[in-house]
Amino acid sequence: MAGSLTDYAENKIVDHTLGKASWTMPTTAYLALFTVAPTDAGGGTEVSGGSYARVAITSTMGSSSGGSSTNSGTITFPTASAGWGTVVAFAVMDALTVGNMIWWGDLTASKTVASGDTLVFNASQLTLSLT
Repeated sequence: MAGSLTDYAENKIVDHTLGKASWTMPTTAYLALFTVAPTDAGGGTEVSGGSYARVAITSTMGSSSGGSSTNSGTITFPTASAGWGTVVAFAVMDALTVGNMIWWGDLTASKTVASGDTLVFNASQLTLSLT
C-alpha cells in the first residue's frame, strides 16, 4: 500500500521550502483507519468505538530512501471489542486524537473487522512514497 500527501501537507512543505513558514515536525506520527476513504482534502470516516485507537508509527517506519519509507516492524491495532466495519483506507495523523491528516491511501484489500479481531500490518506492508 502506498499513499498520497494531503493538501495540508503539500502546502506546509511548499511554504517551508520557500521560507514562508516553518513546518514543525510532529513529535509522533499515528496511523488511523477509515471505513470511508479520505481524499487529498481530508475527510473520510475514521473508525470509532469498539476499542479503536490510532497507533503510533514513528519508531516502526524506516528512514526514507529513494523518496519512500516502509514499516520495518509490525503495526498492531487494539483488539476490536465491537465491529469496526469494513476498513478501506489509512491515514497518517499528527496527533493521537483529532490533529491534522498528513498522508492517506487506500488499502490493497478492504478488511472487515469484527469483534475480537486484531488488525495488523506486517513488516513491509505499509509504504509511504513520493515516487
